[in-house]
Amino acid sequence: MKYGFVIDNRKCIGCHACTVACKSEHDVAVGVNRTWVKQVEKGSYPNTRRVFSVMRCNHCTDAPCVEICPTQALFIREDGIVDFDNDRCIGCKSCMQACPYDALYIDPDTHTAAKCNYCAHRIDVGLEPACVNVCPEHAIISGDMDDKESEISELLSRQQVTVRKPEKGTAPNVYYINGDQDSLNPDQTETSDSYMWNSQARGVGHFSRYTEKLTGGVDLKSMVDQLGGNQNKPSREPEEKNTAPKTIDVLLQQKGGNKRVYDAPDKGILWGWEVAAYVMTKAIAAGIFILLFLANVMGIEIAKETKLLTGVVSLLFLALTGLLLIKDLDQPKRFLYVLLRPQWKSWLVKGAYFITGFGAFSTLFLVATFLDWSIIASAALWVNALFAVMTAVYTAFLFAQAKGRDFWQSPTLAIHMFIHSLMAGAAIFVISSFIMDVELDWLSILKRVLLISVIVNLLTMLIEFSMTHPTVASKRTIESIIKGKYRLPFLLYVIVLGNIVPLLFLSINSITALLIVPFFILLGLWFTEKIWVEAPQNIPLS
Repeated sequence: MKYGFVIDNRKCIGCHACTVACKSEHDVAVGVNRTWVKQVEKGSYPNTRRVFSVMRCNHCTDAPCVEICPTQALFIREDGIVDFDNDRCIGCKSCMQACPYDALYIDPDTHTAAKCNYCAHRIDVGLEPACVNVCPEHAIISGDMDDKESEISELLSRQQVTVRKPEKGTAPNVYYINGDQDSLNPDQTETSDSYMWNSQARGVGHFSRYTEKLTGGVDLKSMVDQLGGNQNKPSREPEEKNTAPKTIDVLLQQKGGNKRVYDAPDKGILWGWEVAAYVMTKAIAAGIFILLFLANVMGIEIAKETKLLTGVVSLLFLALTGLLLIKDLDQPKRFLYVLLRPQWKSWLVKGAYFITGFGAFSTLFLVATFLDWSIIASAALWVNALFAVMTAVYTAFLFAQAKGRDFWQSPTLAIHMFIHSLMAGAAIFVISSFIMDVELDWLSILKRVLLISVIVNLLTMLIEFSMTHPTVASKRTIESIIKGKYRLPFLLYVIVLGNIVPLLFLSINSITALLIVPFFILLGLWFTEKIWVEAPQNIPLS
């Protein structure tokens, strides 16, 4: 048994009855939708036509939201329906990043994830989903696709159908008859701050909003002005004949091409500064112990006081990492669910245990060092080196599970995070030399670590931006970093101040110059993490 949907675009009239029925059935809050109708206008005025596409959860056979969910709040039923359990959700928003179809949202009332669940409560008593019952044109067909006598099975066998984003490998179970790629593919049209009958520019709940002007420079105010809503404003344009007010449809179509004229509100940046900050704080915490291990392997004697100081700093940054992770949750009181109700395929769970192990062995190392238990301290350092490396890089694998964000699928991400840990750890060690006496040999090695890691960091970014990316979303993300919204902070703070300036100072044979480098390194790392976390989230998923 496997339930699915067929959306017959030959019949859909864009009446939004499915959206209203869904909201009524599930008491869906204003500003979010489980089912919505996206409208795209094609062509140039006056030769235009409008395409409607019903958007919702695709109830994927290989659902990435289920795999990334750390607490089994999302699960696949035996009948193929992807359902969710509010009582287990911690509001981490990882499922929203993993879904390529933008089907999930954070409920502003429960602060937990929600989506279309195929009206599972109705299915269990032999009823059809509410949207199917209410559709006046029978454009939404549901049923068991494994039942050869069902209407949906017959349609799938007779009609040519398409799905959204088949390249994601999720095996979606929502099929479109006469599906139009200009509507189904988000890369074909730009999002907007305002649509017909809808001026809502913000999501709800945890979301922040990074808005862009409508493609072609038309915003809501200019539309109102041109529609006659600001009659008292003197026109700067030459007087023309036939100056009757134009409709919004005409204004959009005069720009040419395909336009979204109605869509759900953009959810904005889901993982904000908290996630960028936690990536950086754990890089610092892990980097310190990686370098302590490196010194031990190289036979360099580090003073006991320096070990204790840097170890305490590492634990403080690790604690800050945990606080930032908890702060980012929409259900922060449930943070222990990650450890107590784990779903082991999720890298969020694996990362939580890496951080826990790292904290435990870091504490053991500090206690053993303080009490001069050299054998235990050495053993703890070796074990903790492994935990430190995994703490540094596990987020790269978590981001890779976020299949909705193509840029995060880059194979260089793990290298980025490991190199950033070395840079951050070395920077903290150099800063500690302000307070403690640090051996000149160790400072010399730290200088070489910084020099090599900065060079590798620049080469990794060069490879990232010069390699061929297979998707439009990845290319658009890179373009926004090097040419668009993030161009100035990337070039100034990441490249120049975060990497080029440190290289110049590191080329000078001076202790004073070396002591200045860490502050530029840490500044560059912060902006790097912020851009890498934030930029891919500006690319629309639906």
